[in-house]
Amino acid sequence: MRSLFAVSSDARLLLDAAAAVTLLIVGISRFKIHAFLALLLASLFVGMVAGLPATDILSSLQKGFGDVLSFVAIVIGLGAMLGRMLIDSGGADRIALTFIEKFGIPRIQWAMLLAACVIGIPLFFEVGFVLMVPLALIVAARAKVPYLKIGMPLLAGLSAVHGLVPPHPGPVLAIQAFGADMGKTIVYGLIVAVPAAIIAGPMFGTLASGWVSARAPAGVEVPGIGAGDSQAPAIGIVLTTLLLPVALMISKSVADVTLLQGNSGRTVVDLLGNPIVSLLLAVLLSLRTFGTERGIGSKQILTQIDASLRPIGSIILIIGAGGSFKQMLIATGIGQAVGHLAMSAHIPIIILAWVVAATVRIATGSATVAVVTGSGIVAPLVAFYPGVNRELLVLATGAGSLMLSHVNDAGFWLVKEYFKLTIAETFKTWTLMECILSVGSLIFISLLSFIL
Repeated sequence: MRSLFAVSSDARLLLDAAAAVTLLIVGISRFKIHAFLALLLASLFVGMVAGLPATDILSSLQKGFGDVLSFVAIVIGLGAMLGRMLIDSGGADRIALTFIEKFGIPRIQWAMLLAACVIGIPLFFEVGFVLMVPLALIVAARAKVPYLKIGMPLLAGLSAVHGLVPPHPGPVLAIQAFGADMGKTIVYGLIVAVPAAIIAGPMFGTLASGWVSARAPAGVEVPGIGAGDSQAPAIGIVLTTLLLPVALMISKSVADVTLLQGNSGRTVVDLLGNPIVSLLLAVLLSLRTFGTERGIGSKQILTQIDASLRPIGSIILIIGAGGSFKQMLIATGIGQAVGHLAMSAHIPIIILAWVVAATVRIATGSATVAVVTGSGIVAPLVAFYPGVNRELLVLATGAGSLMLSHVNDAGFWLVKEYFKLTIAETFKTWTLMECILSVGSLIFISLLSFIL
């Protein structure tokens, strides 16, 4: 009798979760409700239908919002500052042009992929895309190769690091939700992202350029290879500034394994390798290397920093509301109910994380909402899988958030317009590339899970 009651209770909670996710998807995709409002409404809906007292609903809403943003908002803000300083200094152009010159025209696809992966680490996908598309145009023209043959590696590199490598919002949010280690996630993320991007970029791009002919966007003027701002920082300075937080966070992970707790050296490395501290140090360094050393005054630097924060307000609110949704799933017991279902169905939790995120991504078109919802549903299940690698859970959720970009995704239209494709051609190139990237990443994550 008791077991039947438990089953019916779990079933009711799962129906509540399904109804909440449906409400979220329909609100965003059908009625065009902003994701921030849709997530708040879905959170309130979950609490009410589960029968939580009003005070518990509000406290869970506030707790989830604050817990997530206490870490994620700082990291995103610092990452936006670093990215803006990189762009305005000409450092991003310096990286791309240097890689192209070193690789040469015969290996130009690989140069574009590497440049996209490096430049894409601190930049949002859309920013890196708009920044590098003109460069891809001139490179394709100089190399006399199809535009997509250069463009697809660019898209694959930017998309891979956006979905899998911190400090991008998705991976950072999932790290917070799953309690994963930032340094390890960066290392594993690069191990997964690079081969997946190679398959989806240079390899698939060569095929795609054979069946779709992209046209260059009108009115784009770019400098020739090797040209650029003479005041732009040298490549060594750019890479040192950009990769400083990555090196510090990886050093922290190494120290945690090799040095004993309480060791003075480990204490220092742990402090410097904290994501907030390491990014703060990189931003402060960029103010000099990308700012004052180029003759930029403090007033202009302040203007650049201020401008970097304006576009991230919506993202931060969405992530905060996602934290509220996650906390409501925990407070109502829905997380445990999903855990019981997953365990009874013997679904590996890494696969489950990918499936949930991919489903939400396909339905809403938002990678951020996919990570928010996926990590919110799967995070409570970690207790049922004590041996699971949390960093791989982060990557599986991020990989799922890249799946099947189509007409409800702003990135779909961005690619269509910049590459002058038809909707059908965009499906055959960009959408298919994202599917290859997502599934390929899951395969590499699964292989990595046998080693770690």
